[in-house]
Amino acid sequence: MIKSMHGIIHGRTIELSEDPGVADGQEVEVQVKVKPSVKEWGAGILRTAGALANDPYWDAIMDQVHKARKVQRRPQLDGE
Repeated sequence: MIKSMHGIIHGRTIELSEDPGVADGQEVEVQVKVKPSVKEWGAGILRTAGALANDPYWDAIMDQVHKARKVQRRPQLDGE
């Protein structure tokens, strides 16, 4: 018998969402496929927030970007 059902893992135990219909103590073969969880919009970026904090390499790059954005980009007209 092959039957697919959903469950939740707790350590080495899987809590099934329904009765599997097999005798207690019966040996079974299990294949685990992780079901993608539905997250709130923006949850992915929040998990990475702060990943580069206090990193001297990236701090230097961001400092260069900040300075480059402060440079005057518009050409100056004569008389100004």
